[in-house]
Amino acid sequence: MRTEPLSRPAQDKTPADLRAWLAVLAARGELAVARENVSLIDELSAIAKCTERSKAVLFPRPSGHDIPVVANLFTQRSWVADALGVGEDDLLPRFLAAARDPLPWVEVTTAAAQEVVHTKVDLLAQLPVPKHNELDSGPYITAGLLIARNPVTGVQNVSIHRCQISGPDRIGVLLLPRHTLAYYRMAEQAGDGLEVAIVIGVHPACLLASQAIAALDEDEMEIAGALLGRPIEMVKCKTNAVRVPAHAEIVVEGRILPKVREPEGPFGEFPQYYGPRAAREVIQVEAVTHRRHPIFHTIVGGSFEHLVLGAVPREATLLQHLKRSFPNVLDVRLTRGGTCRYHLVVKIDKTSEGEAKNIIMGAFGGHYDVKQVVVVDKDVDISSPDEIEWAVATRFQADRDLVLVSGAQGSKLDPSTDQGISAKLGFDATAPLSDDPLAFRRIHVKGEDAVDLSDALVKDPNAAFARIIAQQLT
Repeated sequence: MRTEPLSRPAQDKTPADLRAWLAVLAARGELAVARENVSLIDELSAIAKCTERSKAVLFPRPSGHDIPVVANLFTQRSWVADALGVGEDDLLPRFLAAARDPLPWVEVTTAAAQEVVHTKVDLLAQLPVPKHNELDSGPYITAGLLIARNPVTGVQNVSIHRCQISGPDRIGVLLLPRHTLAYYRMAEQAGDGLEVAIVIGVHPACLLASQAIAALDEDEMEIAGALLGRPIEMVKCKTNAVRVPAHAEIVVEGRILPKVREPEGPFGEFPQYYGPRAAREVIQVEAVTHRRHPIFHTIVGGSFEHLVLGAVPREATLLQHLKRSFPNVLDVRLTRGGTCRYHLVVKIDKTSEGEAKNIIMGAFGGHYDVKQVVVVDKDVDISSPDEIEWAVATRFQADRDLVLVSGAQGSKLDPSTDQGISAKLGFDATAPLSDDPLAFRRIHVKGEDAVDLSDALVKDPNAAFARIIAQQLT
């Protein structure tokens, strides 16, 4: 894990937009293309789920729609790093550096995102919006950046919300108690709707920045600019004052109506369960703009893409939080099995007994979603579930190393909680400090790291095996 400051990435190392990133994946053989006319209802998501561990997928003419759909842009952490022009070890330091030193965006007057303008809106006719999980209440926009302006200061906020298509020009939206909801309440109290835009198909850095745990009135598009090493070009919407990325594929313009609530949900969420149906806020759509030949990005609810996109910014924030009090914290990882939200692994350079338990308690305070923390030594690969389990199996004793906290705040999307009240569990899986040089020293085969299998193994093992057997029989 790097500790020295990172310079901004070179602009020529990062793709210019979504299309350029897809070209990178295609050149590496990591972009699959589905057959034409895959159904937008369930079938598209089923194919995306079957390929999510290894490939992005482009769907031409889904359900006969002219606009293609792409899924699985973030199936691996290494892809996130590649899109930012850094190595995977530098991913969290890059994100932290961008959050500390954001780069203001610049406004332009013309944009590819506004080459085509629809003021007579019919969302499902104009956009290929998929239905994802079996019991979802209908088609959802899931990879759209919802950009809202503070109705008093004009500062913008960028986030991702689940957006249910409720009618030709109507969207039900889940607003959790975060910045968009704060802006909406300001507008609603004044009797106004909140001007918003839903931006679909952007550079991966914009998606990543939208998940930053930033303060109110910190514009995430400035973090995106710092991630890329160049200011994001933004353009004013056609029907309201919101500014959106000029390179976007599609923009849905509208406002969240004051004092209006309509049914939304169920919807398959990141914990692999359905978020319930309830009365939610409503967006009245006033225009749709897009490129002449746009691409629609979708994220299957609960997929690897959903998890990885949320994990990296949370990891960066938790790492920064822990290092303030514990400088010997080296790295952190939110595990996929823990939905990239609930289970945290912390790697440390252990210096004294008892500090792992302090770090566990510090991690619980870093974010209320964190439900389980495992602290391991610096020789453990925290990207490997097998290594983490090995550390617990060989360095942890329940009567000595377990931390249990009852009645703490947790995630309301965790169905095992009592309305979000959760227990917290910590594992000190670090080896006890010892003067014995062989105590807890891992075994190692000398020369293993230097083996070149292309030189050590024959090219045709079947022929070689046949020759060896023939020699043995003579």
